[in-house]
Amino acid sequence: MVTPFDDELRLDVDAAVELARWLADHGSDGLVVCGTTGEAPVLDDAERAELLRAVAESVTIPVIAGTGTNDTRHSVALTRAAEQAGADAVLVVTPYYNRPSQAGIFDHFAAVSAATRLPVVLYDIPARTGRRVAAEVVLRLAREVPNVVALKDAAGDVAGSARLAAAAPAGFELYSGDDAQTLPLLAVGAVGVISVASHWAGRELGEVIASFERGDVVGARRANARLIESFDFESTEEFPNPLPAKAACRVLGLRVGQCRAPLGPAPRLLDERAAEVLAALRPAPVAGASVA
Repeated sequence: MVTPFDDELRLDVDAAVELARWLADHGSDGLVVCGTTGEAPVLDDAERAELLRAVAESVTIPVIAGTGTNDTRHSVALTRAAEQAGADAVLVVTPYYNRPSQAGIFDHFAAVSAATRLPVVLYDIPARTGRRVAAEVVLRLAREVPNVVALKDAAGDVAGSARLAAAAPAGFELYSGDDAQTLPLLAVGAVGVISVASHWAGRELGEVIASFERGDVVGARRANARLIESFDFESTEEFPNPLPAKAACRVLGLRVGQCRAPLGPAPRLLDERAAEVLAALRPAPVAGASVA
């Protein structure tokens, strides 16, 4: 979930509550708050807690808090604060920039997990962190740490994901962390997606997953094909995530504002491109949609 800001780039809690309810009504089975798409690196700790508490109180679907940083002590503190704020689970990314060893990565995840009773979802996204989590580390955590329950997989290695899913203990879940990889990952054992495009295509993504789960592979492929333009739009070198997601929300009439520096603000042409993407996905008019 993107984090709404007002015109002065201050946290807009009321808009966040509106967005959370809108997403819940438009295909999302849960919400990740304070993740990368939520501009977590530019939120301070007080903003994180305020945002989490407001969203958790406003919806009935699970709220997952992004609490991972490249500082283990800070990640532990954020995880404890997220539990107090009402989160249902936490999403913990690999420590970025400092490039720890695999032993250091294991110790980081284990320390964060020990700080909470909440379920922990590991997040592997080497393109942003500079370090991939070895399959052996994921499997050891899944086997030895009771509340490590899932992996958000954005490693871009479907064959490796297949091997991991085959070796994982019962109950450990794999989620796509890249919208464009969702259908391939479903084919090797994933159960869903932690998505960016769900801001404007939650029901369409749900159709991909539901079609695949009922054995309609052709239907899943067709539903996925309709989303390729959205996948290509959601993050580019010129406009990285979450700039396009916020543009799509603005086209839908959702109050999300611009991104904080160093990402934003976005030029008007991005909103124009978002309108084209949404119009191609749904031929009916999308501008000015009501907010539930």
